[in-house]
Amino acid sequence: MIRTPYIEFEQPIGTFYLSKLNALDLIRIVDITPRSESDLAVQRDENKKRINEISEYCSDPDATFPTPIIISVYDTIQYNSTDNYFEFPLDSKIGQVLDGQHRLKGIIKSDLADKFELPVVFMFNLIEEEKAYVFSIINSKQTKVSMSLIYDLFSLSKSRSPQKTIHEVARTLNNLKSSAFYNRLKMLGKKSEGQDFATLSQGTFVKYVLTLISKDPESDQIKLKNNLEINQQESLPLRSYFINMEDDVLIKVITNTFNGVKNAFPKEWENPNSNILWKTTGFGAIIKSFNNIYKIGDNNNDLSESFFTQIFIHFRQYLNERKIELTSLHFTSNEQQQTRLSNLINEALETFIFEK
Repeated sequence: MIRTPYIEFEQPIGTFYLSKLNALDLIRIVDITPRSESDLAVQRDENKKRINEISEYCSDPDATFPTPIIISVYDTIQYNSTDNYFEFPLDSKIGQVLDGQHRLKGIIKSDLADKFELPVVFMFNLIEEEKAYVFSIINSKQTKVSMSLIYDLFSLSKSRSPQKTIHEVARTLNNLKSSAFYNRLKMLGKKSEGQDFATLSQGTFVKYVLTLISKDPESDQIKLKNNLEINQQESLPLRSYFINMEDDVLIKVITNTFNGVKNAFPKEWENPNSNILWKTTGFGAIIKSFNNIYKIGDNNNDLSESFFTQIFIHFRQYLNERKIELTSLHFTSNEQQQTRLSNLINEALETFIFEK
């Protein structure tokens, strides 16, 4: 038998019981059945990527899963309930998971399940319609948290991470008068007073610039928390600055890059709302092409603002020759158009001649 304490609480749909179980014990006594396998099941098919992410996250020394796993207990199960303790049989499944399958599967896959005592909510006497209702409400009424807020919260962390570093880069460039992004990033995803020219959110900035220093920020963060080394990657030339804690150099290179864009496209910079260059499409395209641009500067030992200005003046001329304008008429706001613009930058680089 498994013996576990519980607290009873009431809600309009009925009585719930909040308890706790070790993840290894919990997985032994519950079913996780996707709807594709049974007309009476409510669960979605498992997402292996999500399970792997949770499994890796379990190695974080601060890993936490405070949200309860919700279990619908089968009507046929024989159990005891005395002195605010449940006693469930270990030799059979007592119920099905209504919410939390990926958390549970990820924890089990991590081989660290013995470290996790999980909050569990037991629900009894639910008919199939009520099970479906509980599942749909839990998964449809959640409000997605702004990525700008999530990245901003990394500033509260005492440990170093790619997310925290790039958040600090965003905040620095938004406050740096010599930066093309001065007062132009919507911190926490919202415009502040006097930010009429703010066209990029903090979350968008961090999301894209992160790709220049890490292919897996969460993994890097966990390794750093565990005092493990993270490796250099040739495809990420700015990663070495992060590894070596040269954040000032990282800021300088990004400042020089986009000051070069500003110098080459002054009209677009002065009117950011009327073109796509300073919106997600243009910003994302430049980031996607950045490594190719960086290689040219690095090979010529020049990553100055003047170098990046040369690059983008050449790109402007390339667009003019083809009569392509950086407006929504030529580039709609989607990933495909972002890639198209990035390809145009890369094509222009093929004919670029460096001048010292």
